[in-house]
Amino acid sequence: MSESTPAQATIVRTIEPGDRAAWQRLFLAYGEFYETAFIPAVIDGVWAWLMDARHPQRALVAVRGTEIIGFAHFRAQPDTFTAADGWFLDDLYTDPAHRGAGAATALVEAIAAEAGSAGGGTLRWITADDNERAQRVYDRIATRTRWVTYEREC
Repeated sequence: MSESTPAQATIVRTIEPGDRAAWQRLFLAYGEFYETAFIPAVIDGVWAWLMDARHPQRALVAVRGTEIIGFAHFRAQPDTFTAADGWFLDDLYTDPAHRGAGAATALVEAIAAEAGSAGGGTLRWITADDNERAQRVYDRIATRTRWVTYEREC
């Protein structure tokens, strides 16, 4: 894995079929970060969603040089407070060797731009309460809310 250099800009683009190996490597690392071992059925299922233009789950990748260094999974969702589309950022991950160089910010900004071109709305996401590094980025680019998240398995 190469270290980034100041001359290399981060490009954000839509994920493509040829990105499978790089995406999978990062997705598995993302799972490890959150102490989750993704089984092959999950990896294949998420990849199938990302490659299906009819599925609401979408993905962008951050590229530096020729290397994919990060990804973001996101989707539109109805927002009952505005009677319009809102947006949810499900997953965001940057290769640790490339953190601090703006890839996460570029991914969020690209999603916000796509949302804006589709009519706007609010982009929301969550992160673990102990993911302080990510929170420092998010505090700089978004507003921390007062909402508490709950989960219930169904």
